[in-house]
Amino acid sequence: MPSSAPIETAMVLAAGLGKRMKPLTDTMPKPMVPLAGKPLIGHTMDRLVDAGIKKAVVNLHYMGEQIKDYLSDETRLEIVYSEEPEILETGGGVANAMTELGTSPFYCANADAFWLNGFEDALGRLAERWNDDEMDGLLMLHSTVDGFGYTGVGDFMAEADGKLCRRPDCEVVPWLFTGVQILHPRLFDGAPEGAFSLNVLYDKAMEAERLFGIVHDGEWFHIGTPDGLAVAEAFLDDPYPGSKKR
Repeated sequence: MPSSAPIETAMVLAAGLGKRMKPLTDTMPKPMVPLAGKPLIGHTMDRLVDAGIKKAVVNLHYMGEQIKDYLSDETRLEIVYSEEPEILETGGGVANAMTELGTSPFYCANADAFWLNGFEDALGRLAERWNDDEMDGLLMLHSTVDGFGYTGVGDFMAEADGKLCRRPDCEVVPWLFTGVQILHPRLFDGAPEGAFSLNVLYDKAMEAERLFGIVHDGEWFHIGTPDGLAVAEAFLDDPYPGSKKR
């Protein structure tokens, strides 16, 4: 059964150093790297607005003033900043912002996550699948072999009901994590202090059988390097090579 209350809050993870995106990130934070004429974080904000989000909490560290300047004209939703004097990683970044995120489930997305919706809005599909009684986390997954620009071995295996387990060593698994999810604040009860990865909490949720996934039915792009960015740009410029553009 889906959550009865709409999800109106999101966490946008924008504090990373973007080392693999150099030299572009020598002069700008990775969320400000342009794709199709718009910074990556701008695409993320568009998706959140389309999903009905009223408030976005954005964490900042590396060249955060550039992100603030860009978002200063954003009037479609409230933006609150969580500034980090030192990198807190994904888990620590969310935990540090918990007082702004409230007590209800919230979206959490990497500022550089980029995807195209399939038959339905991807965030809407996540919200429809969310079940507060059985979940502490719901991750948006994508096919390991079909992610644009992705060359890894995947992250998770999933049971028929979407319950997740880790990739065994030395194996390729069907599903990768897209950087988009719904999390419940209770997942952070007893979380470590300081910097830590969300993977720590995923392991906790999997042990309790409360981490689930849903497979994205549209395109997803791994924009981790300049080459990955070029792949996304090429697709957006001509998604049907050899045929007339629509």
